[in-house]
Amino acid sequence: MNKIYSIKLGKAKCAVDLGDGSERGEYVDQDYILQKLGRPHRSISLMYCYYPLDKQWPARISEVVKDDGISFQWDYPYDDYFPYLGGLNGDRNGEPFTFMRDVRRHGQDVTLTITIDPAVSDEHLAAIGDDLRSFGRLFLRINHEATGNWFSFNKRASYQEVADFYCRASRIIKEHAPNIQNIVCIGGVEHPETGKIEKEAEFTEAVRTADIWSVDKYIALHWGWPFDIAEPGGNSHNVNPVSYIYELVKLSYERFKYLNDGIPKPMVISEFNTDGDVTGPYDQAKVVEHFCNMIKKEEALWLTGFTFYQFRDRGRLGLEIQDPNNKNVGIEQPVLKVYKDIIHDDWFMPSMNIGDEAELPAKLRWGSSEDAEGISIPVHFDSAPHFCELVFEDNSNLMIEFNGRWFYRAPDSKTIDLMPAFFEKPISGSCDLNINIFAPPASGENDLSAEDGLFNYYFTLEKLPKIRIRTSPVEISTY
Repeated sequence: MNKIYSIKLGKAKCAVDLGDGSERGEYVDQDYILQKLGRPHRSISLMYCYYPLDKQWPARISEVVKDDGISFQWDYPYDDYFPYLGGLNGDRNGEPFTFMRDVRRHGQDVTLTITIDPAVSDEHLAAIGDDLRSFGRLFLRINHEATGNWFSFNKRASYQEVADFYCRASRIIKEHAPNIQNIVCIGGVEHPETGKIEKEAEFTEAVRTADIWSVDKYIALHWGWPFDIAEPGGNSHNVNPVSYIYELVKLSYERFKYLNDGIPKPMVISEFNTDGDVTGPYDQAKVVEHFCNMIKKEEALWLTGFTFYQFRDRGRLGLEIQDPNNKNVGIEQPVLKVYKDIIHDDWFMPSMNIGDEAELPAKLRWGSSEDAEGISIPVHFDSAPHFCELVFEDNSNLMIEFNGRWFYRAPDSKTIDLMPAFFEKPISGSCDLNINIFAPPASGENDLSAEDGLFNYYFTLEKLPKIRIRTSPVEISTY
């Protein structure tokens, strides 16, 4: 390894994000997800609630309310998400901060979905902003699906009050955390014949206030889970044509733009899937693949990203189903392989552009999963390797891309085995490949003492890892 070059990590044509934990499943650590899927996501979506004025707070409501009268997921006194333990007089050593740090040290941004009691004071909102200042670019989705009627905030306030609260909360939180990108998530256009979004009069100002527009769309959904089973003729599930859902998303974007005086903003689908409870596992995989093929075929640059909901689920909305005998074990579904192929397609992959020759020590910058500067190391292979590994002598926290596969190097790890990069993408004969290295924050948080620490994290790489390549086994067994 004689030369190194600068490299820039940039945006995908359509980014992919992943839900990890909700009312339907527990958080799965990023090391496991990276090994299963082979690449990081733009962002990991975490789902929490904040109802600090309620007497049961900060307990998870389904754990303290065991009322036999609960017959629907959203019948509890407040939403059955994990409690957001920060906020006014909160604790940043607990959730969601432990998971947010895990997400960011693995080279991904955080999408924090948080349902908030509209009655909280400005001081509560300011405290949330203070909580989030050190987490770099962060997507914040406040009171999502706000034109619905199932969440507690919709039962405590009118639609106009919910919309006004969104604008107030977005403004106050962003004043304290300018690194935040606020997402508005509402029903969008549900009836094409009207051409209007749901509750348009109430939510127009929210559309204009938000940094990012979004809708949640499930091609099939069993909303009666876990209190009933989807069966033919039932009334707790639905299914729609793939093309119809795609058209609703596009119409929603066009209407959002119209309400914003024709000025576009980024458009995402904050939750997307088709429910295996309705379609079964095989059609679930086919539908997800078909929808993503529609994005590529149209070259839909108006759609900047989507979030697959979710990695592991107790029902059938996950790439894995949670093993009922052990919550730490996932049962892979057919959709996982399809999804893995999708996120390795060029349309959904972040860009990487190699620049000029660089030298050590190299100052690496991490702005976000779509804006980072690292180094690229050319490596020559005479033939397919049997051993290929990096040996480190420093305490760097790194994300490494090699032959299409990504690897995480924690500061206390000495050796990273790169051979999995050849298992699914083998080489034959001699070739040249590049080891691409980026340095997200080891703690998961930015250094706010830096001049631009709200938006960037810096790490100086003093020395390169040693690389061990062997093109034959150490010894060959006899049979």
